[in-house]
Amino acid sequence: MLPEWAPHERVWIGFPSDAEAWGAPLAEAQRQIAAFANAVHDSGKGETVHLVAKGIDAAAVARGLCDDGVIVEDRHIGDIWLRDTGCIIVGSGIARTARNFGFNGWGGRFDYDGDQTIGHELAKAAGLAVTNCDWVLEGGSIDVDGEGLAVTTTDCLLNPNRNPSLDQQAIEQKLARDLGIERLLWLGDGLANDHTDGHIDNLARFVGPNHLVIPEASDVDDPNADVYADARARAEVFGCIVTPLPSVGRFEQDSEAVPASYMNFYIGNSTVVVPIYGSKHDDNALAALQPLFPTRKIIGLRADAVLTGGGSFHCSSQQVPL
Repeated sequence: MLPEWAPHERVWIGFPSDAEAWGAPLAEAQRQIAAFANAVHDSGKGETVHLVAKGIDAAAVARGLCDDGVIVEDRHIGDIWLRDTGCIIVGSGIARTARNFGFNGWGGRFDYDGDQTIGHELAKAAGLAVTNCDWVLEGGSIDVDGEGLAVTTTDCLLNPNRNPSLDQQAIEQKLARDLGIERLLWLGDGLANDHTDGHIDNLARFVGPNHLVIPEASDVDDPNADVYADARARAEVFGCIVTPLPSVGRFEQDSEAVPASYMNFYIGNSTVVVPIYGSKHDDNALAALQPLFPTRKIIGLRADAVLTGGGSFHCSSQQVPL
């Protein structure tokens, strides 16, 4: 499995399409995802973007919001979280293969028709050979540095609602077999009220070999202050370089703290698109990321409406390496 900063042939991005599932935030979530797609495409200087909608009406909305060159596809997608329902592509060039993992709605929480099939469908349409893997794994639960190291959380990967018959050793063996992961850094809990059971792409991300970014609490009322500190301590003991970034701070929707995170950025060919939330810490987070990606533009885009669906930009995307 290549790191996200390796060159991409294309990226699949899910487009909010289901009015019943999204409710009132649907139109704004559509605008925010379309802005994300446009930023990754970067007027043709980035990568080919395939925006995946469900139904002719949603596809028409997507085409009206997107720049020329963004490819809108009408497919039988479930929800938009293709990081988890799409295949993970391993290898490069003619050696690329799509790994199609089992998906059980984040431990049985959600069941959308199309989630089980969209990954295989997109991979085959891209001309990729597909290998079915015999266990449940969501792409947002791991991140890799491209040199055999991956990071995850025990909160998610050891949760019995995914693979109750697999212990830590068995999961490590399967990651080595299916994705070429040789070493695994186990962090602890994920963010508070994250219905994915603590996906790593809200907590810690690789920005180079053995180099992680992890938030640090920006305010005294940050609900994840202990989680951030524990993650950093574990990563440093493991031997990783850690660069701290400001956290969003306490961010509420419907009077509940929700897992808003700058870590859910997407590393494209020419841009790094970072979700922002109208927090006083937005600008500081963007400024802290820029030196880590000197050849790419850092673009902050509002993602609060997307977050009402349970994720952000990285969650909605799945890249295909060259």
